[in-house]
Amino acid sequence: MTTILPMRAEAQHPLDLVGVGIGPFNLSLAALLDAARTVRARFFDKKSAFAWHPGLLFPDSILQTSFLKDLVTPVQPTSPHSFLAYLVEKKRFYDFMAGRFDGVSRVEFNDYMAWVAARLPSLTWGQGVAAARLRGTALELELDGGDTVLCRNLVIGTGMRPVVPDWAAAQLGSVCFMAGNYLTEKPSVAGKRVVVVGGGQTGAEITLDLMKRSDGPAGISWISLLPRFSPLEEGGFVDQVFTPDYVQGYRTLPQAGQSQEVASQKLASDGLTPQTVDAIYSEIYRQRHLCGGAGKTVRLLPGREVFDVRQQNEGSTVLTRAKVNGVVEAFSADVVILATGSKPCLPDFMSELRGRLDLDDTGLPKLDENYKMAWDGPPSIGLYGMNLGLKSHGIADPQMSLMAWRSATIANAVAGEEMFDLSSSGGLVEWPVSPQPAETKSAVSA
Repeated sequence: MTTILPMRAEAQHPLDLVGVGIGPFNLSLAALLDAARTVRARFFDKKSAFAWHPGLLFPDSILQTSFLKDLVTPVQPTSPHSFLAYLVEKKRFYDFMAGRFDGVSRVEFNDYMAWVAARLPSLTWGQGVAAARLRGTALELELDGGDTVLCRNLVIGTGMRPVVPDWAAAQLGSVCFMAGNYLTEKPSVAGKRVVVVGGGQTGAEITLDLMKRSDGPAGISWISLLPRFSPLEEGGFVDQVFTPDYVQGYRTLPQAGQSQEVASQKLASDGLTPQTVDAIYSEIYRQRHLCGGAGKTVRLLPGREVFDVRQQNEGSTVLTRAKVNGVVEAFSADVVILATGSKPCLPDFMSELRGRLDLDDTGLPKLDENYKMAWDGPPSIGLYGMNLGLKSHGIADPQMSLMAWRSATIANAVAGEEMFDLSSSGGLVEWPVSPQPAETKSAVSA
């Protein structure tokens, strides 16, 4: 089991690793390190307990990733913290397998992760980090209560920040509501005109929920910047993108090639699940054609960019501009739900170290193959980023498909030894690989 020291001891003797933020990614790392006797680790989160996007845990939502790509299985299939171990302990293994489900529900996968979190002594809840600073050959983390912890390696897993459009900021909480808080904040929609902004999976699930509610809105307008409401790209060859072999090949590409790859794979990660698309279509058909005109008015509005929301005498007006012809349209709204996505960011507690990091043109730290940040501090101190590597590691980085592999990669780097075997026999697809300088020189010499 991971060695846990009393907090006072950690203030004097540096831990090998501290993780800040306990979402799925750092939880995966904590679960893998639970059996490591050579790495002293502790993880902090200001939340009181594990919760994975509670504002979006719809009962019917299905995880887009296979349950075998859980916190540990891809690199440690015998771990007691696997999803299969969870099913066995919960006495539901045979029922689950007999169901032949296309995927596991997000509700059940959240329960699985909470089950793992409750088993790990290295997790500290209700404790955030206020500041990180260099102290000799270690990092000093100042906790919210004033205590300090020393560590040699810091893993940032604080998640992404919701994107609030400029036009919505002034009316946030009155007319406009963030989609991530939909189920917890519960904005009143009964009999109102609701506009959902954002054509991704979150916007789709909220639109479907609004359509099926008995106390639902009088009308729904679903606006998307994308030209179509397109389903997720699926299949064995598509899923080869979510493999370590692809990531390793991706990292050899020039910057232009990497940008092209990420742009071309949008629907491999951000498309709508076919089940959700079919459910929305069926519900619209039922309400429009089978309810005798008594169904809700649902408008599907792709290819439009929202640029303003203006308060009127009765409600508000959402203004959009069509991408194909620039035509401006106005849609009445009492409630605007922003499913406008989120973006990776450095947490505020890193402000004192930010100037020492080598940042890319998006303001995020550059990561090496082990997810270690480039900075001008002592090389013996490692700063690692979870969910900060879309540019450096490709489309799989924000997804859960490779979280166990990434956690094992970081664990190996921190330990300085191969705690987990990450060698590969090669995938089914031969991805383009750019020759590295040493290879090029050898080829020329030959």
